[in-house]
Amino acid sequence: MLKVTNLSKSFRSGDTTVKAVDDVTFSLETGSFVSLVGPSGSGKSTLLAILGALEKPSGGSVEVDGQDISELGDSGLTKYRAKNVGFVFQNYNLIPNLSAVENVMLPMEFAGLPSKSRLARAQELLDSVGITDDKQLRKPSRLSGGEQQRVAIARALANNPKIILADEPTGNLDSQTGKMVFRLLQDLAKKQNTTVIVATHDLEIAGKTNAKLSLSDGKLKRSK
Repeated sequence: MLKVTNLSKSFRSGDTTVKAVDDVTFSLETGSFVSLVGPSGSGKSTLLAILGALEKPSGGSVEVDGQDISELGDSGLTKYRAKNVGFVFQNYNLIPNLSAVENVMLPMEFAGLPSKSRLARAQELLDSVGITDDKQLRKPSRLSGGEQQRVAIARALANNPKIILADEPTGNLDSQTGKMVFRLLQDLAKKQNTTVIVATHDLEIAGKTNAKLSLSDGKLKRSK
């Protein structure tokens, strides 16, 4: 279970304090598929960054299966990210000089997975998202946008994370490819019991998730 309680994050901008996340509270059962919606600047990316331990909150707590990650030190946060969280970004964030399979193997290396098992698992994950045969050996520049995003999803799955955080994962894709990526994320929640949170401006996608969280000026407005 993911439990967020009175979470806040503030930044200084000149003489002004900006509350990017303002007293947000919610909880999600394991395996939930959730959309996070709101206008630009509403705090979606900041909230995802806190949930993924990329940023520390100014206040409040984030508990994952009873562990409060807000209390972890830097080394503990690094281990948490490596073992518990998979990230999917709008711009894919693949390493350009690595092949698709090498990109997927990389987080396994960081997590200390034995070298003999990295290649087999990376190939299996790429097969599962439809990147097969010679495409696994191609660098990102030789893959389409949709193929790059599928590689990014496979990479996010490398260490069997409890949570997938996807920040506008279909934003750079055409409608048909975006729907395909959405279905992949939806299947993850169902088949692997992974909690998936998708920040999106696409209200059609948001309407098909199990629950919806809506942010405005850092505040959680409603959920369903």
